[in-house]
Amino acid sequence: MLLVKYENVVVITRKTALEELVERFNTREQARFYVEHLGTSFAGYQSSHDTYHTALNRLRADLREHLPELRTQFVERAFLPNYQFGDHDIVVTLGPDGLVVNTAKYLHGQPLVAINPDPQRMDGVLLPFTVPQALPVLRSINRGKFRSIDLRMARAELPDGQSLLAVNDLFIGAKTHISARYRMRYRGQEEDQSSSGVIVSTGAGSTGWYRSVLAGAVGLVEAAAPHLGVGSLRDRYRFDATADELRFCVREPFVSRVSAATLVTGRLGPGETLELTSQMPQNGVIFSDGVESDFLRFDTGTTARIGLADRRACLVQA
Repeated sequence: MLLVKYENVVVITRKTALEELVERFNTREQARFYVEHLGTSFAGYQSSHDTYHTALNRLRADLREHLPELRTQFVERAFLPNYQFGDHDIVVTLGPDGLVVNTAKYLHGQPLVAINPDPQRMDGVLLPFTVPQALPVLRSINRGKFRSIDLRMARAELPDGQSLLAVNDLFIGAKTHISARYRMRYRGQEEDQSSSGVIVSTGAGSTGWYRSVLAGAVGLVEAAAPHLGVGSLRDRYRFDATADELRFCVREPFVSRVSAATLVTGRLGPGETLELTSQMPQNGVIFSDGVESDFLRFDTGTTARIGLADRRACLVQA
């Protein structure tokens, strides 16, 4: 394996809930008034904010003092879509699992170190490291000695060449809460559908949106026909994040004279695609990993092809 000479550490940060409140209400005092006026304690916001910035300040100081051979840059999450990562970057995320997911789809094989800044509040399914572990793992990466897993990603592609990657899931549907209308093609079958949109999930995303859709469906069947004993299906959502597989499900499909609901779920393996052709005059969108601001337009006549992405995310392991 060719040893990469790393030159930079790019740390991806995110705003705390308190910082977002201050942005909304202009001052910390006004934010406090709003929160307490609703009967909620402001202390939790302040404590979470302080913990995050303590972790951030320690990471910044450790990198500056103990790893001076690598240049360090800090990038806030909002700038990810326009940031150009280099081949010689080590990328660090300091935040929840969602920040890992938001970051990974913009990388091209660079090692990604996911750090949990607040283990008391964050479960961190994708966060194997704490701040005190950052320096040892970064030194190991710089020596070319580290373990990693390759997360499989999904890809949506349009005929004009536009594409979008997803580490967790893709949403294809309407921008608003109106029904999405489209034609679906899957394994030789096709039908017109009207629904709340389609979710296509990777293994990494199977614990998120995909799981919630499955749980809702099982709950409805249990309530309507308890004798069927389908409750155990609620726990059959998870599949390996490295698996060469995607799973899709249709949210709230509506059956009418012009729309059907037989193709409501399925799997996509290597080389397989799910095709959706929009029948929405406007407000059709495709976005990934919950980031609605970074989307592809999916209006009437546009056909999207969904499948496994060639690119993988290199997530460093403990």
